[in-house]
Amino acid sequence: MSQIQERGSTHVYKVNKISKEEMESMVERCVYEHPPFCSAACPLKLDVRAFLDAAAAGNFKKALQQYEKIAPFPLLLAAGCDAPCEKKCRLGEIGDGVAIRAVEEAVARYGEATKTGGVFRTRKKKSAALFGSGLFALFLAGELEKKAYPLTVFCEQPDLESFLRCEADFLDDDAFRAELKRLRGKEIGFVFDCRITRELIEEKRGSFDVLCCSEAVHAALYPEAPCAPELMYCPDAGLVTGPTEGVLGAAFGAKKAALTVDRLAQKLDPSNTRGTEGAVESQLYTDLSEAKRLARVPLDGGYSKEAAIEEAGRCIRCHCEECLKSCAFLKHYKKHPGLLSKEIYNNTQIIMGDHQLNKPMNSCSLCGQCSVVCPNGFDMAQVCHRARQNMVSTDKMPLAPHEFALLDMLFSNEEAFLSRPQPGFERCKYVFFPGCQAVAIAPETVRAAYEDLCARLPGGVALMLGCCGAICDWAGRYEMEAQTREFIDQELARLGDPIVIAGCPTCKKELSTHEGISIKGIWDVLLELGLPEGAHGLDRPAALHDSCGARGDEETQAAIRTLAARLGCELIDTPYSGDRSPCCGYGGLAAYANREVAAEMTEKCLERSDAPYISYCMACRDRFARKGRESRHLLELCYGTDAGAPPDISEKRRNRLALKRELLLDLWHEETAEMKLDFELNYTDEARRMMDERMILTDDVIAVLQDFRETGEAILDGEDGMLVARKRVGNATFWVKFTQESEDSFTVHRAYSHRMNVVKREG
Repeated sequence: MSQIQERGSTHVYKVNKISKEEMESMVERCVYEHPPFCSAACPLKLDVRAFLDAAAAGNFKKALQQYEKIAPFPLLLAAGCDAPCEKKCRLGEIGDGVAIRAVEEAVARYGEATKTGGVFRTRKKKSAALFGSGLFALFLAGELEKKAYPLTVFCEQPDLESFLRCEADFLDDDAFRAELKRLRGKEIGFVFDCRITRELIEEKRGSFDVLCCSEAVHAALYPEAPCAPELMYCPDAGLVTGPTEGVLGAAFGAKKAALTVDRLAQKLDPSNTRGTEGAVESQLYTDLSEAKRLARVPLDGGYSKEAAIEEAGRCIRCHCEECLKSCAFLKHYKKHPGLLSKEIYNNTQIIMGDHQLNKPMNSCSLCGQCSVVCPNGFDMAQVCHRARQNMVSTDKMPLAPHEFALLDMLFSNEEAFLSRPQPGFERCKYVFFPGCQAVAIAPETVRAAYEDLCARLPGGVALMLGCCGAICDWAGRYEMEAQTREFIDQELARLGDPIVIAGCPTCKKELSTHEGISIKGIWDVLLELGLPEGAHGLDRPAALHDSCGARGDEETQAAIRTLAARLGCELIDTPYSGDRSPCCGYGGLAAYANREVAAEMTEKCLERSDAPYISYCMACRDRFARKGRESRHLLELCYGTDAGAPPDISEKRRNRLALKRELLLDLWHEETAEMKLDFELNYTDEARRMMDERMILTDDVIAVLQDFRETGEAILDGEDGMLVARKRVGNATFWVKFTQESEDSFTVHRAYSHRMNVVKREG
């Protein structure tokens, strides 16, 4: 059998670049990091989810910390905010939205304020002066103090209480006293009883780096130099100011003005590098199907701490995790597609080497389920597939994750390959292509299906036992895929370009990309011909698992269900069926690259139902049976066969060779030589388990022991008295631990392999 050359250099053969713009366009489809609609509507950018989460847990200190990030005076903002967030609450679409502002008031009232200041607080070297009073001036003073600017406020009020009382008289007495205490605790200097004039401002200009004023001061003193609202900066007067449209407007204006102060203090253009300010649009998707329709907790003039906790608990924490809920691969890595795609992009386009993202990109099953469940159609499979191709093309993809599968494909298309017209025909109207996994797992079913098609279809039915090439496509080996495509096309031409009858939905999908090929599924043919004799369904309800290869193929999915109904199967409705069906763990070579993730994929499929599973992909049937679930392929039911327990990797190869020999002998009367060992070889159960898990074939073990019989070289393990022999086969060195019962009898106890080359030194 052919071997695949391991990469052996750092030479870059071809770079399949993904542009930064293309990647950004793909990443933008993922809305995982979009803010919930309530937060998006807040110009101050309160993290409403985190705020309500803390409040619902009764952690008012933590909730208040979230609120203090946007409000230096939380009681003042909570009491006067017009709460645009509440209008956007998704619960309002099915009932009462969360009373967010009332919870904010309760948190601001009952939460423990964060202590500010301190000996070790570093103050900025640039200083600021603020002229005027009112809500905007109050909030701006708080924002600048939070930014650690040495600040002096010049106001006309006689004392601090009057300064706070100005336009804040809507606070009740307790709230006012709390905010007054908070204001006194801030490191702000005040000059009271000031008559604010142009002369005063010009007098102080040389003493401060940045000057700020209230909107009222600006309008009175500098009417000829209108302020640009988007900048909160009057260039002609050199003043930072802002609008005072309500409490929320004043707080937002102050936040923008504080950023302008930052820019001016650094002698930068205040119009640049401001980021996104104010309310934004969000595309976040939230599934409301499971949201509870709980009535809003009655306000009764304001929430007690207990009532606020209850109301905050109504929040459904809007988030989009449709792909993470359905995809075991994304759930395993705990990363949403946007983030994982950027990391894979860096791995393949920037770092260009063997790094930690190689394994994740090879662990995706390439099934495309994410593109169906994602509200915006984000296709992680496309990202991982192109990344694999790029790593292969630049000679940076290790062969190890996919080598066994690729060698198995070559085995199917070389030693185990069979392509013959139906006996008695030179050219055939049809060709049956059952797929490599069907031949490996259920050869009896494949033979029964072929003989049935030959008996009932006019024009002759050829047979082609081999691999369609999906394996090398999944591995990113596009050159090998092109060679496989050419090989299959030549064989089909030799058979007379017949209509392909695929026994596997993945084969149907892969072969349908060949130019000029007409293809249909065997399920379609059986619906036309009728069920063969002996067909029967299961005697109890079963869950139908849709193959990844049939995703987007509504005709195949419908035909399968019709065929199951004709068999008398009672199918159970399960979550994530049809196009939303998850992968069994075989697709994309996930089972070879990452056994742990592949096992989680299988479990994800099986958690949908406790019933037996019916599939129409033999790999799915095999994966489910390996997990101990009763699993049947639809063709087994059609032909009354039972593949039984899942075969190990060596048995799969023997099944392919055995079916080829049997068919050649029984149908075409051709004999083939069968290799027979000239020594007895036995395996312990542990050895067989290890070999299957580590993808070590009996042929590999035989090669090691044949070499031992020729050379007599082995290591004696002094503890257990067993012998250990080795031999390099292809790109790996295989080690076998065995006992020798006689000259011609061996028992294998353990087997393992390493991608190493052991060099024997002479002398």
